[in-house]
Parts: sequence; C-alpha cells; structure tokens
Amino acid sequence: MEGISVAGIWDTRQARCDEVADRLDLPAAASLDALLDEVHACVIAVPTESHEEVGIAAVRRGVHVLIEKPLAPTLDSADRILEAAAASGAMVQTGHVERFNGVLRAVEPFIEELLFVESHRLAPFGPRGTDVAVVLDLMIHDLDLVLSLIPSRVERVAAVGVPVLTPSPDIANARLEFEGGAVANLTASRVSLDRMRKIRFFQRSGYISLDLAAGSGEYLRLKGAQLEPGRPFDATRIEDIIERVPLRGDGREPLAAELSGFAAAVRGEAPPVVTGEDGRRALAVALEIVDRIEANVADRSMA
Repeated sequence: MEGISVAGIWDTRQARCDEVADRLDLPAAASLDALLDEVHACVIAVPTESHEEVGIAAVRRGVHVLIEKPLAPTLDSADRILEAAAASGAMVQTGHVERFNGVLRAVEPFIEELLFVESHRLAPFGPRGTDVAVVLDLMIHDLDLVLSLIPSRVERVAAVGVPVLTPSPDIANARLEFEGGAVANLTASRVSLDRMRKIRFFQRSGYISLDLAAGSGEYLRLKGAQLEPGRPFDATRIEDIIERVPLRGDGREPLAAELSGFAAAVRGEAPPVVTGEDGRRALAVALEIVDRIEANVADRSMA
C-alpha cells in the first residue's frame, strides 16, 4: 500500500519466521521487542490466548494495533488491552474483516430497521482456529455484523452446540432477541463438506439476501406505492409489487480494504471502522452464547 512500509515480522517459531521472511523478502525480527522498536503499527495474528500479552506489549509502546478476531479469550483480557491502549493513546482495531466485504458496503443504503436476520457460515474442518469454539472462530463474524446493524441491546440469548472433532463446539446455532423485537438466528459450523457464507435481512420494505463469499446479492423490495399502510394490493403478478435490486461489491479484496482502513486510522485520516470496543461487544455476546451451550450440555448430562 502506498505510504506504508513493512518493517518486518516476528513469530515465536524462529525457523518459520525466517522461512516466511525469506519468501516475502522481509526482515525477520529476533524478538517481539525488536519488532515493536521498528514499527508505528502492527497486525497481531497470534493465537487468541496470546492476544493480551502481545497486544499490551504493543500498545504500551504507543504502537497502534489491528488485533485479529476474537479480540481476546475473555472479557477481562479484552478490558486490559483496551485500558492499556487508552492509557498510552494507542488505537485498537479489531479484525472483523467481513465488515469490509464490498457487498455489505453496497447494501448499507438500503438497510432500514431490521426485524429478522439469519446467517449461515459453514466451512470444512481445518486446524486453524480450533483453539476456540466455533462461536469465537466463525460465528463471531456474523455477530459483529448483526451488532453493527441492530443498535438495540441484546435482551435474550438461546444457543445449542455440538463438539464433533474438537473438545469445544464445532457446530452451533444461536438466537438473539433484541430490545425492540428484532431477532437474529445464526448458524456456524467448521465440520461441513461445503463452504457457505450467506446472510439474509428482513425489514418492512423487503428482503435482502447476500452471498458474502461471492460478494453479491439482491434486494427484493416493495415498489413505492405498495409501502403505504393499509393500501390493498391490486396486482396479479409478484413483479407488479416487488422490485429486484441487484447488489454487488466493488471487487476489492476485503483484507486489503481492512488494512487500508487501518492505515487511514493510524494516520488520523478516519476513525477505525471496527473499534476495539466493537470487538469487545461481539466477544461479550459470543461468550454468552458459549455459556448457554455449555449450560445446555450440562442440563442434558444431568437428565
């Protein structure tokens, strides 16, 4: 990216760090401190349980951070990161890359008061991310999207999940009920045969369906005259009352857009799109979902 130079990388596995540095023609730092001495900002993509250690080491030096999701393994850990950042003036952005999906940007002008959201995020099994439950690994992307689009407080959470290949849930479903009546139904799996990243929004003016993997979708909305309350329908075909609005992103790779947004925030040109507080809010709901799943498992074992 223009105006950005990569100062180097660091990993606890020095051999792997050297290998990647050589392939990408980058300096391989000998330690975390050595890398932090050279940077104004960094991306933290270490395992979740190390986010606090590495994140606090960075922000205490005034280094701005983009911390991959989930922000931390616990709320206390997240709070310590954010408190350290506030004390030093460092900026924290959370790596919820789906916010930078072009089709979500395209749909923003059409989002009104959402009444119901349904998402399916399914993936084949892989070792990456299995240090946490699928709720924190995959579902948290859709949690962040829902929380960013429905400003009301979450009033109730119901959830069920099943561990299949790991000790923690690999398949999960959660139902969130918001103050004001909106409902979100989220499903995530990391033991599926096929990949799926789809989300649907229901509002009074129509229905939006997005394929986040393809970066496309459509908005089926009532035509203007049909939006008047109490107006009888006099159409004989669905096309007479429904308008199809195709939706497509600008083709920009979401990770590149996320890093560009991070760079702009570091320069002070724009606020971070996904703040550390946003990451904490998504983490709080995700952990509540995990608690509900564990409570259901305990209830079944006692029956």
